[in-house]
Amino acid sequence: MSKVIGKTELSALINDGDTLLVGGFGLSGTPFTLIDELANLGKRDLTVVSNNLGEKDKGLGILLHTGCLKKAMGSYFTSNRDAVNEWSRGNLEIELVPQGTLAERIRCGGAGIAGFYTKTAAGTQIAEGKEEKIFDGETYILERAIKGDVSLIKSLKADTKGNLIYDHTGRNFNPVMATAGKIVIAEVDEIVDVGELDPLEITTPHVYVDYLVMNEYEKIGGKYVVPTRSN
Repeated sequence: MSKVIGKTELSALINDGDTLLVGGFGLSGTPFTLIDELANLGKRDLTVVSNNLGEKDKGLGILLHTGCLKKAMGSYFTSNRDAVNEWSRGNLEIELVPQGTLAERIRCGGAGIAGFYTKTAAGTQIAEGKEEKIFDGETYILERAIKGDVSLIKSLKADTKGNLIYDHTGRNFNPVMATAGKIVIAEVDEIVDVGELDPLEITTPHVYVDYLVMNEYEKIGGKYVVPTRSN
């Protein structure tokens, strides 16, 4: 069976209350086409796990105006003033997670590990309510694994089986999120036949990928921009 689907099929794969793992760092490696479609679905009470919430009206930033988000988990929210404003108004719950801890919590989710102890954030507000243990005279806190109902990731190229290659720093959180979602949907710039990808360049094996959706954005000067559509 082909893994290639249209973006409109996203509606049947995401439910109200789902936890979504969304790739990207800033706007690099962000699945813009999938996010655009998500903004139109009318879903509610979603939790998004991502490094940040995009920028104003870009990437995940557009979801802040749809009312679909209940909670955001990530490391860096101040790049988008809208995220801070929504939190200040009580419209958005935010869980701040140190970046390395975020990556490891997602990795553990994909590896079947329940959690881990880390010194990061020990003694801060982030550690409040979390189990603590002393190792070699130092305090560590227990961080639980993160798993998602659906992972929305971005890759440069895929074959029809779902093997993925990423675009330089666009790799960021995408590979680890591909391991931790029950359903994994990859937005790709190009799809080729099986055997055309260099096996040494494949980062995410096809066994992790359930669906492929073609990217609709144009890449100009190294940046993805909204494509020009004729009336």
